Formats: sequence, C-alpha cells, structure tokens
Amino acid sequence: MTPAARLQTAIELLDAILAAARDNGPAADNVIAQGFKARRYAGSKDKRAIRDIVYRAIRAFGTPPQSGRAAILGLADPEFNALFGTGPYAPTAIADDEPKAAPLLVADWMRDAFYDFISDEEVPALLERAPLDLRINTLKPEAAAELEGAPIAGLPNALRFPEGFDVANTPAYLAGAVEVQDAGSQWISALCAPQPGMTVVDLCAGAGGKTLALAADMAGRGRLIAADTDRGRLSRLPERAARAGVEVETRLLNPNREADVLDDLYGAADIVLVDAPCSGSGTWRRNPELRWRLTPARLERTLALQAHVLDVAAPLVKPGGALVYAVCSLFAAEGEGQVAAFLARHSGWTVAPVPQPLGRSTGHGNVLTPAHDATDGFFVARLTRSG
Repeated sequence: MTPAARLQTAIELLDAILAAARDNGPAADNVIAQGFKARRYAGSKDKRAIRDIVYRAIRAFGTPPQSGRAAILGLADPEFNALFGTGPYAPTAIADDEPKAAPLLVADWMRDAFYDFISDEEVPALLERAPLDLRINTLKPEAAAELEGAPIAGLPNALRFPEGFDVANTPAYLAGAVEVQDAGSQWISALCAPQPGMTVVDLCAGAGGKTLALAADMAGRGRLIAADTDRGRLSRLPERAARAGVEVETRLLNPNREADVLDDLYGAADIVLVDAPCSGSGTWRRNPELRWRLTPARLERTLALQAHVLDVAAPLVKPGGALVYAVCSLFAAEGEGQVAAFLARHSGWTVAPVPQPLGRSTGHGNVLTPAHDATDGFFVARLTRSG
C-alpha cells in the first residue's frame, strides 16, 4: 500500500472506532482486526503503520472528534497533510473550511474527577504506551528462568519488557510459567496476602488474571472461588488455570441475584477481592478510546454498580477477614468515595494499613499512577471486618 492509501485506511478505521464507541460496540483493537480482515491486501508493514496512525489519533483527542478525517487533520502533521488528494486511493484534497479536531488529552469533566494530587504534568503519562509486565508463576518458576526482563521493585515475581514483546510464543508462557499482568494488578493481588488453607473469593474475576495470582500464593491449598456475571470471560479461566497448574472453582452470577449462588459462602471467606467494574480511566495507556465512550451518565451508572458489588461482598467476609476493593480508575468517586460510602453504610469495618509504601494515600486507600509508580492507574483499599 502507498502511504496515501494507508492514511485513507486509518481514516476509515477511525470512523468505525468512533461508531463503535458511540454505540457501545467492539473495542478499538477488535474494530481494527475486523478492518484488516476486510483488507487482506494489507501486508504486515501496512498494518503496523496504519495501526500506529490510528492510535496516535486516538491518544491525541480526549473527546470524540467529528470524524476520522477531522482527527487526522487535527494532528496537523505536514507529512499526512501532503498525502491528501494525491491519487485514487488517497484521502480527497483538503477543503479550505474543513473541520479539524482540537487536540485535548482529557475532557475537562474527567480532569476534574481525578484525585487532587494528580498534577497536570502527570496527565500525559496516562496516554503513553505501556510496557509489558509479566508475573512469574511461583508454582513453575524454573520454566520462567529463560526470560530476561527487567525486575520491578517491590514485586519479586514480576518482570518488565518493552511494549510489543511477543510473550505468547515463548516456552515459558506456553508452559504456564508466566502470565501477562500489569505491575499495578500484581500489587493488588499482593495486598490481598492470601495464605495456604484460606477460603478466598474473587468476586469480579473476569478472565481470572488476579485469581491465578491468588492461587499461586495459596500454593494449591485452600479454597478459591472465582465469580463473575460475564459468562464469556469467566469461561476462559478453567483453561488458564489448568495451564498454570492450579484449581479454581468458578461461579456464574446473575446480576442482582448474586445471593442465589453465594449464600453458602456467607461469613466464610478469609479474603474477598472486589476488582470492581469501573470507568477504566487507569488503563488509558492500553485502551485510550475508552475516553470516547465515557460520559457523566455512564460514570454514575458505574458508581451505582460498584456500591452494589461492595454490598454483595460484605456478608461473605468472616469476622477478622478482609475485603480488598480495587478499581482501575483514577476518578476519586470510584475509589476513595466508594470506600467512604461503604464505611458509612456498614458498621464493624475498619481500614487496614498498607503493609508497605504503595503509591499515594487517599486516607482510606492508595492510588497508583503511570507517572508516579510506572503502573496502570489503580485505587486499592483493604478493609477488615471486626464482627
């Protein structure tokens, strides 16, 4: 493909991503993958170049641009602009009065929702490309010895590689010796501090990344239950668990009827992890198009869901047990705000101190950010039940 044809394809894919964001459709990666399936003439270099253009544009605009074409024009890149109107496969020539998107990393209302200590200088790091972090499976450490990543301070079983490292084809990954997991997620699992023989519930397990970390810490002894309302994501966990050499019990939940399948666990769990559904504002390094999907109304619905999940989790914890609440969000209402509201609704709970320095304290929890901690953005709090 010519450079002009690559640019036109990027414009078309951006239009498809904008439509998906507006209609709550597939994520950008899936839209791009489908777009390339329909363009089988695109070679690997073409795809790489097109993808780079698309994500450059997504990262540049915190609010949805008028169109893919407006996004490209808004980048004001002389090399791109020179390609317009240069041939049959090129974007049409630029009109004098053509609209151009205005670059803005984060919408004003989102910026106002951040924790106060997140400075304007930190915001660009939220959109930088993330490295690849791996968690070594402590049940199979010898199989991971071949990997030569950089160590991550405070996480003895973590390795960091440059973005783009192809871990999926390494013998270590195929043997279940490592899992892809951001350092922030690894900190959350570490804060749970499960011990062999405990009963542990991962209430919003998804595909089970944190569940597998908990299983390794439990060394295969005890009871570990992974629950979620998403059948598709939860169904991937058994295969991952088998590769990792651990056993995990899974339970599919019905929204607003969670007690139907959890009532036998009331007052039985030593630890309940709630990695709650959230805005995803802490994962913009990996999913920058999430900014195009989020609205104040969607955030309000998410806040209501988080409060509900916390209320579902609370009765599962036995006296002396712990509830660990985490969100991959940097919006104060989703983290500090939720814990404060939970403590107001439920008596007999206290905030447990973090055993070692972790990010920055909010009073009820701790926040990790890309600029300050070289992780995705997370809030995490550990609460203990006294009675």
